[in-house]
Amino acid sequence: MADQDEIWMAEALKYARNGEGKTSPNPAVGAVIVKGGEMVGHGWHKGAGRPHAEIEALQSLAEFSDARGAEIFVTLEPCSTHGRTPPCTEAIVKAGFSRVVFGATDPNPAHAGRAVSLLRENGIEVRFGVLEEECERLNRCWNRWIKSGLPWVVLKAGMSLDGRLTAPGGERWITSPEAREDAMKLRAGVDAILVGGNTVRADNPRLTVRGGGVERQPLRVVWTREERGIPSDCHLLSDEHRERTRLVVSEDFSGVLRQVGAMGVVRLLVEGGGWVHGAAIEEGLVDEAVIYIAPKVFGGGVPAAGGAGASFFSEALQLCEVACEVVGSDVKITGRVLRGEGEKGAGSLPSLT
Repeated sequence: MADQDEIWMAEALKYARNGEGKTSPNPAVGAVIVKGGEMVGHGWHKGAGRPHAEIEALQSLAEFSDARGAEIFVTLEPCSTHGRTPPCTEAIVKAGFSRVVFGATDPNPAHAGRAVSLLRENGIEVRFGVLEEECERLNRCWNRWIKSGLPWVVLKAGMSLDGRLTAPGGERWITSPEAREDAMKLRAGVDAILVGGNTVRADNPRLTVRGGGVERQPLRVVWTREERGIPSDCHLLSDEHRERTRLVVSEDFSGVLRQVGAMGVVRLLVEGGGWVHGAAIEEGLVDEAVIYIAPKVFGGGVPAAGGAGASFFSEALQLCEVACEVVGSDVKITGRVLRGEGEKGAGSLPSLT
């Protein structure tokens, strides 16, 4: 039975991944309905305000009555409270399922395990923790935000071999067109893109997602210590997406995170410049890095990460789960920041209180 449960949960995970980067501030969730050893329904959550995965799966059935006596496998504990949509536990009970299997428990302490009690009180068999690690990893950004109110921070940079973010002679791009296209996919999967005020004044970026099939533009966040220093005619404050721009005034990066987390930002892409990267690293608030390295050497200038820098070898930002690939003429390196054993799957955050 356990092995079969894992097989069906793996199927639910496949559907859940269809929603990655599209459901914020909700988690990505998948569900499959099984009856007589065969999958008869499936679904995934497609976005905030839209039906949850369990409801999508129910709506995919040939007949609603097919749910009676069936099993449903869900990657996350079914919701048990009213939000933008009614609780899924009510729909599960009404549909007549005989068994519910879910992977990860809701990280919100107010909801964690509540579905188990509600479903069992209605005579439904419940099993949880199936492929738990995989299901939690799917939503580790959302888990962070739910538990702490802080977004998951992705540091992104396009640089030369010697760590320069800007090219000499007024040239705009260091990386290849293919790398820049790949970076657009990264932007499309986050809730907000952050740069510092110096980058706005020097480069006047747009920070938009360009290309076909764009479903939404992420928020564009400018970190500044003095709001008056941002030119009112810059693209971020004057173009067609100006209502998607937020100026955040803060003396430190932790203050920025508190503010953008309160805006509902679950995944934040930090694009620079070098001093912003340095502040995020020094405060220990980077979770993931995506670096595009062009085969060029310029010399001079501010490095990709400024600030005081590490005093000891042990203080260096260390990546794990590292992957490398060639994109155009560049090398793309991705990895999660290793923080130690404190936090399952992501390391311990420093206290921001």
